[in-house]
Amino acid sequence: MKFACFKIRNQLKLIAFLTIVLALTACGFHLRGEATMPFKTLYIEAANPNSPLMEELHRLLEFNHIQLAKTAENAEVILNISSDLPEKQILTLGGSGRVSEFQLRYRVSLRAYDKEQREWLSADELLLSRDYTYDDTLILAKEAEEQQLYQSMRSDMAQQIMRRLVHAKPHALPPK
Repeated sequence: MKFACFKIRNQLKLIAFLTIVLALTACGFHLRGEATMPFKTLYIEAANPNSPLMEELHRLLEFNHIQLAKTAENAEVILNISSDLPEKQILTLGGSGRVSEFQLRYRVSLRAYDKEQREWLSADELLLSRDYTYDDTLILAKEAEEQQLYQSMRSDMAQQIMRRLVHAKPHALPPK
């Protein structure tokens, strides 16, 4: 009797698992794979070349088999990141005048062009923000939460830059 219940329960689990897998494949879900870039080599000009965002971006580019050039002359496309700024702003104050909520922002200004000065990505500013509650009795935990939120925003920002690079293409040179 116990064996029969065990067997039926396993069969129900298998059916539920197969139903979920079938539903996910039917809706078009697939794991994010490598991005297909319209260029093979990239040079990054950055205001802060040692920032954590640059490390994340380099990792993603290498994963997608984009060769990072040592100089702009050796690259098909030049990605200029003119600013990479984390910001913190008070969002709300409690009744006693203490901070109860912060907003974290991560702002990046970028553009991409080639050696002929053709725009691949027009100058743009990307902005991410996250709100979080603050409690000054939990300072260490809230500092750790803030660092984790900044890391998450850097990762999201690098992914956004990669998506923009995947869809980048050269624009015609303006007439002289």
